[in-house]
Amino acid sequence: MITIVDYGMGNLRSVQKACEHVGIDARVSSDRAEIAAAEKMILPGVGAFRDAIAELKKQDLVEPILAHIEADRPFLGICLGLQMLLDVSYEDGRYEGLGVVPGEVVRFPDFDDLKVPHMGWNRLRVSGEQPLLAGIPNDAYFYFVHSYYVAPSDASVVAATSDYGIDFVSMVARGNMFATQFHPEKSQKFGLKLLENFAGI
Repeated sequence: MITIVDYGMGNLRSVQKACEHVGIDARVSSDRAEIAAAEKMILPGVGAFRDAIAELKKQDLVEPILAHIEADRPFLGICLGLQMLLDVSYEDGRYEGLGVVPGEVVRFPDFDDLKVPHMGWNRLRVSGEQPLLAGIPNDAYFYFVHSYYVAPSDASVVAATSDYGIDFVSMVARGNMFATQFHPEKSQKFGLKLLENFAGI
C-alpha cells in the first residue's frame, strides 16, 4: 500500500490514477495517523513552496514525513515534494524547507532563448545504478513543469540531471528516499514504470 500525502496542494488524483493503472494499491490521505503508519509514501506538490511548507506545518504532517524518511521506508517526492526536502528555497523570498537534503532551491536564470518556467519533455542523464529507474533507458524523456530547481550541496544524492540552458538536478536518491523534479504521473510509459519500480522497493 502506498500512501499519497494530501496537504491540500498537488495533483493527487493524477498520481493515484497512475499508480492504479499499473496495479498499485494507493490511497490519498490527510490523516496524520495513516501517514505516520505508511509503508510507502508519495509526497506530491504543485504550487508555491511557502504555501506548501505552511500547510504541512498547519496539518502537523512534518514530523511523520521526517520520521518515515529517517526510518528509511520507501519515499517518493514529486516536483514540489522534492524541493521541500531541501534546507531553503528562494522562491518569492527565503523560506525554510524540511532539511532532509542539504542545499537550496533556486530559480532558473533568465535565458535569451528559453522560457521560464521550464515546461515540457526533457531527458534524464542518470548517475550510477538507480533502482527507481530500473528498466528505463538512460536519456529517457520525462515531463517537467517548474521555474525553480534544487541545488544539493551533497553531490552523492544526485541521481539524475537534465539540461535546460544549464545542467540541473532532476532526481535525488539516498537509501529508500527518492525525489524527482519531473512528474512521473504525466510521463507516460516511463513514468508508469518508475511508479511500478517504487512499489517494488
